[in-house]
Parts: sequence; structure tokens; C-alpha cells
Amino acid sequence: MKSNIKKLLGQKIKKVRQSKKISQEELAEKIGIASRTLCGIENGENFMTAETLDKIVDALDVSVEDLFQVNYLKPQADLVDEIVQDVRAVRSQEKIEIIYRFIKSIIQI
Repeated sequence: MKSNIKKLLGQKIKKVRQSKKISQEELAEKIGIASRTLCGIENGENFMTAETLDKIVDALDVSVEDLFQVNYLKPQADLVDEIVQDVRAVRSQEKIEIIYRFIKSIIQI
């Protein structure tokens, strides 16, 4: 599966920004770039400099690690479909039982 790091990182920045109720214009002003540049970053069209990334991290009060953890961007239905596909591919009864017990233990948390 090919991933587009610019697009994934941009989506994450947008999601964090929106969760903090900060407009694109506000964030752009805070970090000293044009709103259209930030729009391009969030849409995965532009990549930012390390300096801009540092400013975004500070302005959004997140870590770089948080921004690069993009695995959970998939919708829940897609994640469930992937899990089902992966489990169906397992051919070992023993492994299926381990997966079953693991899932059951997580659900009980």
C-alpha cells in the first residue's frame, strides 16, 4: 500500500487544528505563513520546512511524534474490514484462538 506522507501529515495537522477550534487563518498567522500555504500543507499539496513544522507543533501544543502517528486516520469501518481480512487470512487454529482471546480481553477493558 502506497502512502502519501504529505497528505497524511496534512490531514493530521488539520484534524488537530480543528479539534483545538483554531481556524486555518489563525494558525497561519500564528506561525507566520500565508493561509493558502497552510491550506496546501493540510491538503497534502505542499510540504513544510522543518522550521514551519516546529512552529506548527508549538502552536498546536502537540509533539512531532503525535503528528506523525497517522495510523488512526482511517474510518472505523475501514479498520474493522482490515481486521476481518487479516483474521480470515490466518490458517492456524491456535493463532485464531489467541486472536480471539486477545480481542475478548480488550473488549472487557
